[in-house]
Amino acid sequence: MRAKQISCCFTGHRPAKLPWNNAESDERCTALKRRIADAVEAAYDDGFRHFICGMAQGCDLYFCESVLRLRALHPEVTVEAAIPCPTQADAWPHDQRERYARLLDACDYETMVSARYTSFCMQRRDRYMVDHASLLIAAFDGTPGGTRYTVEYALRRGLTVVDLPIVLEST
Repeated sequence: MRAKQISCCFTGHRPAKLPWNNAESDERCTALKRRIADAVEAAYDDGFRHFICGMAQGCDLYFCESVLRLRALHPEVTVEAAIPCPTQADAWPHDQRERYARLLDACDYETMVSARYTSFCMQRRDRYMVDHASLLIAAFDGTPGGTRYTVEYALRRGLTVVDLPIVLEST
């Protein structure tokens, strides 16, 4: 287990809640990926070396990819996949399952927070990440749901939260 004071976790929306859905070539998506990469680099510059990702589709995987790029430049960086249950990606489209498997293989650590799917395993995963970090990076539009829950939980737990608002309109 890594020290909480050098650990950063992430929360963000899944494709269904993103205005571009799965169209990652959308300029709003590429802009968000740049902002995530900038936030990850800023966290590194502030002394964070361990990054925890919930491995959900959408923003979580963008975050994981960004941290893995950072690790290629700074080998002391570690990446932990916080997995809610063994079947997390089973119903995903084939290309997303392959992406998930590739990213999971590249992570330094895997933490399975529930041995099977339950109605609370995603929330349990989110609490695990927050409880083991001192910084939360959030790609968030303010709407109710898991991302909002995670941000509110992190604030109650005293974490610093870096907010990366979701841009709804194309420029």
